[in-house]
Amino acid sequence: MTVAGFVWRNALRNKRRAALTVLSVAVSLFLLTILLTALKLLVEPPTTDEASLRIAVRHRVSLANTLPDKYRYRIERLPGVAVLSRFTWFGGIYQDEASSNFAQFACDPDRIFRIFTEMSVDPRAQEAFVREKNACIVGRKLRERFGWNLGDRILLQGNLWPCDVELVVRGEYRSEGLDETLLFFRHDYFDELLGNPGVVGTFWIRATDAAVIPGLMERIDGMFRNSAAETKTETERAFQLGFISMLGNVRLFLGSLCTVVLFTMLLVTASTMAMAIRERLREISVLKAIGFNGLMIVTLILAESLSLALAGGILGCGAAKLLAETLDVYRLSRGFLPVFPITMDTLAVGMLVSLGLGIASSIVPAWTSLRLAVVEGLKELD
Repeated sequence: MTVAGFVWRNALRNKRRAALTVLSVAVSLFLLTILLTALKLLVEPPTTDEASLRIAVRHRVSLANTLPDKYRYRIERLPGVAVLSRFTWFGGIYQDEASSNFAQFACDPDRIFRIFTEMSVDPRAQEAFVREKNACIVGRKLRERFGWNLGDRILLQGNLWPCDVELVVRGEYRSEGLDETLLFFRHDYFDELLGNPGVVGTFWIRATDAAVIPGLMERIDGMFRNSAAETKTETERAFQLGFISMLGNVRLFLGSLCTVVLFTMLLVTASTMAMAIRERLREISVLKAIGFNGLMIVTLILAESLSLALAGGILGCGAAKLLAETLDVYRLSRGFLPVFPITMDTLAVGMLVSLGLGIASSIVPAWTSLRLAVVEGLKELD
């Protein structure tokens, strides 16, 4: 019998226990992969190369505060500004609150797609968006979620703002790198409904090149320093992270869950290996008696532990990757997760965790086998 065959037969000696151990590790690695992906989406939201040219101007206090609309005329004249669009979160209710977890923005229709150049829109739809005051453009995933067709009417009931917005779907946008679950409607229509209050949520700017952005951000904030509405200008990535931080310390919550999952996996595999070695103390004593040294015994125990842990890791990580690619996560999460990409580096972390788990769970059994005297081992199970 080969060494590999010996390890394999020992691992499957109690088939029910081995299967339950592998499944326990698989389920834990599945959950860990999902949690790590969610954590990565919060810490490193998806972005594109074009994002390096975009900056956002918001109120210095918080996103809940608005800026005067007249600021845009001064910002537009600054060198380095290629195009600027107003961008105000509406937050209306569509049908009911459970169905309203998608972003709705008032913007300038002739400028927004020059800023977010990754969005692909049919020219006729964009022309209708510019021409018709109550037109809107929606993302592909959002349109598919609600089954909207071109020409359908949408009513968004005011929640944050004291007005209702009646819109007509005139087109959809597609994008490989950006969120496809947004809805855009015209800011001048929004202003008209509110009675032209002269306020804006944020200004989004596309710079002429990345080199001018640091200086441009300083000039914008310096221009409105000590005013009634001071500004805070951020890169797109910093703005996204600031928006996510409004959800609370989700990072700590997900990190705590990952720790619990890891601890549970360690307990399961360690107890399994401890029981397996305790049942085979006599065999280990026999192996020592016929010439197997301590290093060889430890290697056999480690190989058995690693085989169970890695089998569970492959099964759990593979299942997470398969489900993320085959299931419509956006539809299943009811719009909460627009994308859920499980990347190769996340899978690599999962497999490293299973590898470390196999090593850690074999430490105590290996130490027990090293300390075990041949005579004591034979006596214990006689």
